[in-house]
Formats: sequence, C-alpha cells, structure tokens
Amino acid sequence: MKTAVIVTTYNRPDALGAVLAGFEAQTDQDFELVVADDGSTSETAVVIQDYQRRSKGSVRHVWQEDRGFRAAAIRNRAVATTTADYIIFTDGDCIPSRQFVQAHKRLAEPGYFLGANRVLLSAHGTQRVLEGRLPIHEWRWAQWGRAWAWRDVNRFLPLLVLPDGGFRKWEPGRWKGIKTCNLSLWRSDLMRVNGLDESYEGWGLEDTDLVVRLLRSGVKHKTARYAAPVFHLWHREHARSGLDENRVRLDHVLRSQDTEAVVGLSRYLPGAE
Repeated sequence: MKTAVIVTTYNRPDALGAVLAGFEAQTDQDFELVVADDGSTSETAVVIQDYQRRSKGSVRHVWQEDRGFRAAAIRNRAVATTTADYIIFTDGDCIPSRQFVQAHKRLAEPGYFLGANRVLLSAHGTQRVLEGRLPIHEWRWAQWGRAWAWRDVNRFLPLLVLPDGGFRKWEPGRWKGIKTCNLSLWRSDLMRVNGLDESYEGWGLEDTDLVVRLLRSGVKHKTARYAAPVFHLWHREHARSGLDENRVRLDHVLRSQDTEAVVGLSRYLPGAE
C-alpha cells in the first residue's frame, strides 16, 4: 500500500532535524514524507532541503502562513498533497523508533485506525540529545536504562515489542489519550469524516475531535502500543488561550452525532472553490 508520513512542525529546526534523521534510519523506507509546516521561518526550510538532498524517497514541504497554532489546517493541507492509501501522523518533536513505519504498516487493517504511545524526554535529556546529535532511534536497552536512571526519560516499558494478538482490539471505542503525534489511518476513512476540523484554533483537542468522529463513522480503534513508539522531545507548554473554546466545540461533538468536520479537508481537494 502507498503510505505517507505527515510530520507537523513549527519553528523548531533542531528538533525537526533529529526527527528526520529518525526517518532516514527507518527499517521500511517505502513511504513518502510530507513536512506540514505551520508557518516556520526559513531556518526550517533549510533543514528540510538538506534532508531532501540526502533522502532517496519522496519528501515534500507544505507551508502555511503563521497565524497562530493551526495544526488541523496544516495537516489537512498536507493530506491534500498526497494520494497515499494510508496516512501516518506524527510531530516534528517526536523522533520515531526505527520500526515506526514498518509497525504501522504491518498493523494497518481495514475498518481500524491505530493509536500508539510515546516516551517523554526531560528538558535535560532533550538538551543532551539535540546538542550531542545523539541517534536515540538507534539506542539499545542499556542506553535507555541509563537514560531512565538519570531521569532523562519518564519510562521505557513502551519500548517493549509485543507480538500481534487479540489484545490490540480490546478497546475498539477508545478515544481518550489518542493523539496525532502517533496516529495512523486509511485515507478513505479520513476523507469520509472530512479530515481534521479547522474550527479548532489554538492548542488542543483537534486530534480528539478527529478520533471521536472516526469512531462515530464506524472506524474502530486498534492499539499500536508496544510496537511503534516515538520519543517526544521536551518543550515548554504551548499557550492555551483557545483551549476553553475548543472544549466547547468538543463537548458539542460528543453530544451530537456529527461525523464530518465543519471546516475540513474538502476545501483543499480538486474542485473546491
């Protein structure tokens, strides 16, 4: 199946460089990569251009004007540029494990979306990784054990790789805790719900809204935990000035039977006005 990985970013070129290095080392290289840029300056473009020169695969940079946090909009724009059958979402501060793409593709199944987990790095651990250009996607258990002992990471159990089994479908209706930093789904299912809802502006809950609408449209949750972790670099909390309004939007969706985004992916597709 044709697969696209969509990586969102905003003015963090050092972190994005580490993330792209992780994709350069993937065990499965059969994917196209789209960097969904929410208005970064030219420093980010330089990092992407450098990766484009090194990469043997398809790499695209999709940019939108900086008008505040608009993650839903830039993800929709990025999706509209690819014809891939399967979409993997992640973020520009989440370094993928080496089997990240391979695991998402292996676990993909019609009628399901995949949600997976992350390992959080501390501020000190993040500084060490970025300044030392440490390839943590290549680390072995001993190195992760030392990082945990130094409190550079919050946990390392998500690094365990468990065989596929029925446990992956134990919570088909789960929506809490599913985030677009580690989420994959079929393009056809994303189209059915009109992508992410761009009514959500400012940090928070646009990914929860998407998952709720997917479930309501009949797409079930399947866990990719213990198969496809990402390593989340530390950052200061985003401004949350719009979070209350976003909560009101999500509460409405939870009470309704809505499946389609109010302002969504369709606006970027051929034939849209």
